[in-house]
Amino acid sequence: MRIIHFGHSCVLLETDSARLLIDPGTFAHGFETARELDGVLITHQHPDHLDPTKLATLLLDNPNAALVVDEGSAAITHDLGLAATVLAPGEHTEIAGAAIHVAGGRHAVIHDDVPVIANNGYVIDHGAFYHPGDSLVVPEQAVDVLGVPVAAPWLKTSEAVGFLRSVAPRVAVPVHEAVLAEAGVGLYGGLLVRLAPQGTGVIAPPHGELTEI
Repeated sequence: MRIIHFGHSCVLLETDSARLLIDPGTFAHGFETARELDGVLITHQHPDHLDPTKLATLLLDNPNAALVVDEGSAAITHDLGLAATVLAPGEHTEIAGAAIHVAGGRHAVIHDDVPVIANNGYVIDHGAFYHPGDSLVVPEQAVDVLGVPVAAPWLKTSEAVGFLRSVAPRVAVPVHEAVLAEAGVGLYGGLLVRLAPQGTGVIAPPHGELTEI
């Protein structure tokens, strides 16, 4: 599998059969020029995961791309006039030969006074890659490559490390880092490297560069 990290939670996956873009949000940059996409997956409706204006333009430039969203994002994509497949936890679909399974279902708690919204974690190709969105749900499938969130209003470092150890992937790719200053990215990434379970490597691909994982 090859991956491009466009920053924060936006990643482009190249499987053996498909090009899939996940979470083109407001904190990510460079995904706007992605072409020949087979699918675009949205984990949830927050702007740092779903930029409505850029999403609409992206799909105009990729007319053959299937759009998959959670139930909370469905109203946004509908208002944009975009056809989308709405998936719930436990459901699955296939895009260009790539299997997509939904894990989780709810966003992690930010605060008791902040409503909890829908959130889809996407397990790609039976565990080849797992993007949890804004949650720490451990999927049923074994995971080879994990997009592990490193910093968020809903996240403590101990929780991120516990999630990483529970999933125990071969490779962890740090995501959801745009809320950190540059020095903080190195600090949090270093903690993941030091505290990762035995057998897990942590790789932070340079933003915008295609990297073999």
